[in-house]
Amino acid sequence: MAETSRLQAFSDGIFTIAITLLILDIRLPQNVPGGGLAGALLNLWPSYLAFVTSFWTIGVMWINHHRLFRLIKRADEGLVAINLFLLLLVSWISFPTALLAQHLRGPDERIAAIVYSGTFVAIALVFNVLWWYARRGGHTDEPEHPITRQYKYGPVFYLILLAVGVFNATACLALSTLLAVYFALPPRKAAA
Repeated sequence: MAETSRLQAFSDGIFTIAITLLILDIRLPQNVPGGGLAGALLNLWPSYLAFVTSFWTIGVMWINHHRLFRLIKRADEGLVAINLFLLLLVSWISFPTALLAQHLRGPDERIAAIVYSGTFVAIALVFNVLWWYARRGGHTDEPEHPITRQYKYGPVFYLILLAVGVFNATACLALSTLLAVYFALPPRKAAA
């Protein structure tokens, strides 16, 4: 087993790129008549909301990844593969974010919300698999940690987010922000 510094550095790079890509989907208003720029900018509110929510969520994922790798001291090929799958999903986030922003308040907003929240269900599952693998495989010297209790709720909470998205895409974004706040809490506070 190898130490995790290279894996962490690579992961930090992916998180950095994923969070940066989000802004590329906020487009400048085109063909705006004179005096209409303020209104055109206000009409972009779904893009702003989706951007801020996903930026915050990816940032919290990075915080949690960092928390995990303070506990995970050794890596093997299995851990690297699970981490790589997690990074695949993190880099995917810009697509469902743009999709939801584009379709928010439109006839396809529920489909977009399902794709968006479904992404976070998958990410929550992979975070749990990564931590489970590290604990069971002897990659951490601290297998019993409050983060375990906090993470076990992730898939359930994000399935609830998915259900909310079926009915209301704007509420899905709002709840997504609240979940990011929950997972930003230190594990001891969140699990209490």
